[in-house]
Amino acid sequence: MIWFEELQTRKKISRIFNSYEKTFPEDERRDKEQFLNLAENPDAFVFLIKNEDETIGYCVIWELSDFFFLEHFEVFEEFRNQKFGEKILEALKEKYEKLVLETEPDSLSEIAKRRLGFYQRNGFEIIKENYHQPSYSEGKSSLHLFLMANFLTENLENSIQEIHAVVYQKKAD
Repeated sequence: MIWFEELQTRKKISRIFNSYEKTFPEDERRDKEQFLNLAENPDAFVFLIKNEDETIGYCVIWELSDFFFLEHFEVFEEFRNQKFGEKILEALKEKYEKLVLETEPDSLSEIAKRRLGFYQRNGFEIIKENYHQPSYSEGKSSLHLFLMANFLTENLENSIQEIHAVVYQKKAD
């Protein structure tokens, strides 16, 4: 059975930073201080993902006005290819219903192609192909990604502006 344990302190969040840092490329992640600061943000939730008593991954979710944004999601390497990803997404959809996430374009690599297919098989559709993730900080690049959701967004541009303002703390240009 999949369940989520919220990490509410910087100390607890710091336990997963090494995995986060190894898994996500520099331009796709927060620096350590930004990551630990998620503990103080009332809109952000960092969860360990558990299967029975074993920790199998983590995720970072943002509560926005009418949907939730899945910023980061990792199943630890030793638990991959065991259908946990599907079970986790199913549990997240039950808990949060409306989810939006970013993923790399399938043209980038074979892994990106498989990841996109995984999200599509699990009820997510591309809602914007020409989407730009703002940079996390000075010296990091903004990225061209796909934006995906498991529901039909009513006002996509407003949703994107909210993601940029709340998650990336960037104002609309």
